[in-house]
Amino acid sequence: MPSGYQQTLIDSIFFDKDRQLLEAFRKRTEKLDRRAQLSQVSGIHDETVLDRLIELNIDAETFAAMALVPLVTVAWADGDVQAQEREVILTAAKNSGLPPKDGRYPLLEHWLNKHPGPEMVAAWKHYIAGLCQKLTPPEIENLKHELLDLARNVAQAAGGFLGMGSKISSAERDVLADLERAFS
Repeated sequence: MPSGYQQTLIDSIFFDKDRQLLEAFRKRTEKLDRRAQLSQVSGIHDETVLDRLIELNIDAETFAAMALVPLVTVAWADGDVQAQEREVILTAAKNSGLPPKDGRYPLLEHWLNKHPGPEMVAAWKHYIAGLCQKLTPPEIENLKHELLDLARNVAQAAGGFLGMGSKISSAERDVLADLERAFS
């Protein structure tokens, strides 16, 4: 039977070990929560890419805002934002996890009512270029695929003639190609 001093030492060792295990568990849980939030916002399910974004301190809100710029850019490609495009973008914002302000997205709605200047797309391209420098080629490809799929959804929301033919206009195709080049 250990003495009181020995028991205190043993308890202390186990307490420290328990604390370390608890801290490791908390960190894993926090990472899983952040991963789940990023996955919900981005639509990315590849855990390697999600973990890399977390390592780069990209949170769900930052990613959601970054993901909306290509959508707005594609919507303005033909010179005005059509109702169907607006609806797809607002739905994407709601699904992205961006918290609305009083049930609205004031900045996004401003972008949909007044064509943002070229500096917005330039800032987005700069952000993507910097991010791509920190990602592996497969991670870049997955990110590009996810973001451009959302933008294509906007391009396909309206257009075509009587519901026939390609719904993506040549101006929208040009914008999509320009956005894709940002990942190179």
